[in-house]
Amino acid sequence: MTSVEFIGPQLPRDDRTGDGYDYIETAENAGWTVIAQWGAEGYDFGAWPYIIGFARQAKEASGKRHFGYGVYVEGDTTTKYFDNLEACKEAIDRDAHWYWKTGQSDGPGNVPEKFEDLPAKYRGLPND
Repeated sequence: MTSVEFIGPQLPRDDRTGDGYDYIETAENAGWTVIAQWGAEGYDFGAWPYIIGFARQAKEASGKRHFGYGVYVEGDTTTKYFDNLEACKEAIDRDAHWYWKTGQSDGPGNVPEKFEDLPAKYRGLPND
């Protein structure tokens, strides 16, 4: 899994006029979709209002699609783009695993130490 050099729309800067809940509206108004649940059973992704994940698609002028994933952590944001949806989902899987394993997000009770051991039912969007 690697991100690509495509420079698409970034998560907007946090204007510090509110909290993470307010930031969700800011990001959605900029074309991002919040990631509320992750894994087949719909576990929390992040810990609102402190850690919030977002996704979106963007196109190059040629029409090639890229899949964006961004994270808001207490006002700081990061954004990455991927050439395909599966690579983007893996990046989200990896972060969800880390947040669950470290207790920073409510996830399954039996999260393995290593990402490679994470069962398929804990990966991807609910109903994937």
